[in-house]
Amino acid sequence: MSHPTGNPANPAPLGLLGFGLTTILLNLHNAGFFPLTSSILAMGIFFGGISQMIAGVQEWKIGNTFGATAFTSYGAFWLTLVGLIALPKMGFAPETGTSFAAYLGVWGIFSFFMFIGTFKLSRCLQLIFGTLVILFALLTIEKATGNEAIAHIAGYEGIVCGSLALYCAVAQVLNEVYGRIVLPLGAPK
Repeated sequence: MSHPTGNPANPAPLGLLGFGLTTILLNLHNAGFFPLTSSILAMGIFFGGISQMIAGVQEWKIGNTFGATAFTSYGAFWLTLVGLIALPKMGFAPETGTSFAAYLGVWGIFSFFMFIGTFKLSRCLQLIFGTLVILFALLTIEKATGNEAIAHIAGYEGIVCGSLALYCAVAQVLNEVYGRIVLPLGAPK
């Protein structure tokens, strides 16, 4: 299938879907709907990790520094997160609450600075990154304190974050296919 305009395809929907669907799935677990399963880990490796890395490289090729940085970084986040969960099961040193909190905390700091970058981008991206900062803050607090109630709150908040990314991805695809705004993304400031 050829691209309607002859221009390169927009890689952002792929990256947003990788992020959004994986975030929703993991946070359904965090909210307490089901235990951590291999479907979550596989999604983290293949869709959250690899597809976002591909989208990030494609963003780099079209000169979008923000998209390249975001997608490759969060792709690496998903791959390392799966590693942190799987490596102890293979005999490597397990994570502690403090080290996991530090891991999530540095991702929260990175996300905060990326959130600042969205001030010149769409409202949809602002909402995704704003809720992502909140999600990392909640998960950091949960890992530092061991408070299971905070994990459940983070789960629901993460479902919102992932759903926003899903909406933004679908909006970009549908808006391009129809050549008009089908689903609004919110104009940049």
